[in-house]
Amino acid sequence: MNFAEDLFFNKIAKITLLFWLMKIVATTLGETLGDFIAQTLDLGYLFGIAITLVFFLFTLYLQLSSKKFIPAFFWLVIIGTTTLGTEISDFIDRSLHLGYAVGSLVLVTFLMLTLYFWYKKYRNLEVYPIFEKEKEIFFWVAVLFSNSLGTAFGDYLNDGLGFSYLVGALITFAVILVVVVLHSYTKINHILLFWIAFVFSRPFGATFGDFLTKPLAKGGLDLGTLNASFVSIIIMVALIIVAHRQEKIGN
Repeated sequence: MNFAEDLFFNKIAKITLLFWLMKIVATTLGETLGDFIAQTLDLGYLFGIAITLVFFLFTLYLQLSSKKFIPAFFWLVIIGTTTLGTEISDFIDRSLHLGYAVGSLVLVTFLMLTLYFWYKKYRNLEVYPIFEKEKEIFFWVAVLFSNSLGTAFGDYLNDGLGFSYLVGALITFAVILVVVVLHSYTKINHILLFWIAFVFSRPFGATFGDFLTKPLAKGGLDLGTLNASFVSIIIMVALIIVAHRQEKIGN
């Protein structure tokens, strides 16, 4: 299969500015929606994991069953990983009481193991294009662990180190900006930079989500998890429509 055929059968979104914008909005939605399920509805993190796991597996089934890249399917799985990742991270930190640092260590270990086995099988960690189902599964497992890790790191910045939600978002945004500069002006491996940016875009979206939902006394805007989720959904739907239009133009 040549490169042109790879692109035709590709199942992953092209890594562009739109990709990163949608990733950040999806992570914000995952944070607010996850908190809505576990905290606002008071269902608890374990039940929250069960609900979001079903949603993740359903969207993943749609994505894996598709024979081509469909933006709506792809981004629904991303939302599924961010929402499930929120519940997993909060369960490790708050229900198991392992703490943010230990929780982050556990999650980064699982992420590194996933990337290790991925590299061992394919001798690369390229994320675009991906057309083999087994490689795509590696990708989604890595995405799930990276989003869970990003949530834990974001909580560590806010609750562990005491930074405000806005400052936490600015810190993670600064890391992403450094990665962009390194990608543009250095020869550092672009795959390594991608995964660093991917992980840190999660706490950026998560801390921004907390900034929208948390009380004014804690440095938030007090919009509530439901209102913030609705806003994020509207933005995400608009971006998915844009992505579908770009996909049609590209084909």
